[in-house]
Amino acid sequence: MKRGVGEKASVIRERRGILARGRWGYRLLYAIARRVCQVFAVGLYQVRYTGRENIPPEGGVLVVANHQSHFDPPLVGMGCMRELNYLARDSLFRVRPLRWIMELFDTIPIKRDGMGLEGIKETLRRLKQGEMVLMFPEGTRCWDGQVGPFRPGFTTLALRSGASILPVGIEGAYQVWPRWRRFPHLVGRIHVHYGPVLSPEEIQALAQHEQDLVEEVRNRVRACLAVLRRHPNFAHLPPP
Repeated sequence: MKRGVGEKASVIRERRGILARGRWGYRLLYAIARRVCQVFAVGLYQVRYTGRENIPPEGGVLVVANHQSHFDPPLVGMGCMRELNYLARDSLFRVRPLRWIMELFDTIPIKRDGMGLEGIKETLRRLKQGEMVLMFPEGTRCWDGQVGPFRPGFTTLALRSGASILPVGIEGAYQVWPRWRRFPHLVGRIHVHYGPVLSPEEIQALAQHEQDLVEEVRNRVRACLAVLRRHPNFAHLPPP
């Protein structure tokens, strides 16, 4: 019998409790996985990170990035000194190898047309516990390498949790693995930039008009992309 999103979230919470009792084991597993991904990413795509000094060393952080390829979640996570929580469509949990990996790394299942109640609750819980959660407010991978419109749901999570928002720009992943390709190119260059964080106080001040907050965060992600496009590898690309 297939499990629903709510049941998947319960299973993940149960696994998370087991991992918490042996937290050193989870941290070791996460560190090993990150190192392995870094070796492949640097070897194949010469991945480069800038702005890591902007990553808050503690506290709840909603990490908001543009979405260029399937590589984006591990790309953002590899550059963070802290462990990152991920979101994934519930349909991906039906693929057994992916389900095993996602459950192992506490991935939060979400519905295709929105997070769903269980996904919202679990995301809020982790942010309030001072963890980092990665989101792609565009909702899907881009078609042209540019930053598309942002869906507003992430603003409610930041406001209700009291978390900061960390904007992130990813460049080069679109050229390596555009959404219409079944498999990625095996060579390329990818850069990631972490921008200045929006504090809870700044978020509250902008939240009087939700669209203002959405556009401010989107503009900050675009500013991260603009930083990357000043590099010679991407100077030929248009402004974001």
